[in-house]
Amino acid sequence: MRLRAIPFAALTLALAACAPGPSADIAARQVSNAAPLPAMRSFSTVSSSPSVRTNRQLAGDFLELTFELESGREIPRLTRFDGEITLELRGEASQSVRRDLDRLIARLKREAGLPVRLARTGEAASIVVEVLPRKELQRAVPQAACFVVPRVRGWEEFRKARRSGKVDWTTLYEREVASVFLPGDVSPQEARDCLHEEIAQALGPLNDLYRLPDSVFNDDNFHTVLTGFDMLMLRVTYDRALANGMGREQVAAALPGILARLNPRGERAGPPPAQPTPHIWVEAIENALGPRGTPGFRRAQARRAVDLAGAAGWNDTRMAFSLYAYGRLALNTAPDQALSAFVEASNIYHSLPDTQVQAAHVAMQLGAFSLSAGEANATLRLVESNLAAVRQAENAALLSTLLMMRAEALELLGRSSEAAAQRNEALGWARYGFGSDSLVRERASEIAALAPVRAGL
Repeated sequence: MRLRAIPFAALTLALAACAPGPSADIAARQVSNAAPLPAMRSFSTVSSSPSVRTNRQLAGDFLELTFELESGREIPRLTRFDGEITLELRGEASQSVRRDLDRLIARLKREAGLPVRLARTGEAASIVVEVLPRKELQRAVPQAACFVVPRVRGWEEFRKARRSGKVDWTTLYEREVASVFLPGDVSPQEARDCLHEEIAQALGPLNDLYRLPDSVFNDDNFHTVLTGFDMLMLRVTYDRALANGMGREQVAAALPGILARLNPRGERAGPPPAQPTPHIWVEAIENALGPRGTPGFRRAQARRAVDLAGAAGWNDTRMAFSLYAYGRLALNTAPDQALSAFVEASNIYHSLPDTQVQAAHVAMQLGAFSLSAGEANATLRLVESNLAAVRQAENAALLSTLLMMRAEALELLGRSSEAAAQRNEALGWARYGFGSDSLVRERASEIAALAPVRAGL
């Protein structure tokens, strides 16, 4: 289940907190945003990078992902689909959703080795993907942006069974049918993100772990498309050495041989599997980033998460994410503290081998500070050092924001023609990342408002 959290668009509040006062230059660029937007850009097929963790660590990850639910309940046995897996798309699905589903199926075949295809007309599908209005979806599950359930084929069956044991994953002995529900009235990127996470959970692991640095199976939502780690977890799930009904100990005994065969690069010494994340920290993070509570309460919960991470001795993604969350929530009231939190989070992410996307999110926040201070060259360095990771991660919302910052920095340096080209590219990615034209123009205006007026204008 992909949780509703502070959405990416809400970062506009964080960016605006650093903005200088109005200026004629800003007003002029806002007026220019009334011009027709460029065509929406989309990503081409890109294969993921392999996980850098050892097989011993990966085995621990697999067991925790496979034999526990997000709620902490234990799953007594491994379950998966047997044979060919078919998908059916229902509802008012946009062309971008259809295109992204085709791309996902191709990747699942190529990278995870799964026998997945679209169902033929009239064929009963293994996985039904149904597109619904967001309000209808969230009336049923208020905290979810999208979700997946077993044993039902479509929304009407789910509505009848939603309060019954029929949709309890822990009672399964094998997977025969599942349904993914996602909103259709969101940005193309948000719909695609739901496709990736929920179809992956329909196929394999059902848990989310905040400690994972390179996975969509993580409620921090930094990774939005399936990674090399995720594809490996799916490949392990469907390995010939495993079968429906195997218990945790049986799977644990088989994992070393499976991983040695599928991931020989992971056969090396390294640290032991990470310890499970205490629920008290997860509760603090979810309180901080959830849709409920006053700003003061959420800020205090983020501070609590930082303190809990420090007390646990963490210097990993959980500490960095705590700092990142606190920085975002402290921007309006304590910008100096927010900046310090972002710098500390950035240092942690840069010290780890597989957190380039996370570092790019922090760089966007740091770029807002440097741009508002008129430090054009520093802004360009921050942006340019993170673009490759963001493109690889296929995060159009973040990519467009960084490119808009780059355009404003170039404008400050008097490189107006380069700035215009960057702005045009940014707007094309923003149409995929943010969706509606009004949100795209709003984001462009906010980034423009960060930059001070260039001397001589």
